[in-house]
Amino acid sequence: MKNKKMQGFTMIELIVVIAIIGILAAIAVPRFITQTTNARIAALNGLAGAINSAVELAQAEYVAEGNSSASSATSITMNGTAVTVDAGTGRPTGAAAGIGAALQTLSGFTPTYAAPVATYNFTTTVTNCSLTYNDTSGAVAITSTGC
Repeated sequence: MKNKKMQGFTMIELIVVIAIIGILAAIAVPRFITQTTNARIAALNGLAGAINSAVELAQAEYVAEGNSSASSATSITMNGTAVTVDAGTGRPTGAAAGIGAALQTLSGFTPTYAAPVATYNFTTTVTNCSLTYNDTSGAVAITSTGC
């Protein structure tokens, strides 16, 4: 039986493999950066949906508790939690006791309350990527220029 000598890869084979890996990396990296932006925008859209749902549920609870547009009630109970609302509309206020209590959880977001507006930013530092809730109009606005 002949003893064959083991040989490694040739230099050309190694250069070809490195070139292929470089090309794949040049294509993949920009796609992953775009996916991060898309994920942040999707998270903001999810939070917007949660806020809109909380507002609708608060208004429904406001009416279910016997309040009306002429009522001066400023508090309702949602899921055993007191929620401060605007009298007459039943929308949660832009405060921690309002929309903050109605949402109950804000995983991944840090709220800032300055009535009538509540602003939600990511817990990580991302500038110009946030959501605002205005209790006067019930409007939810997303700023996604820096996501």
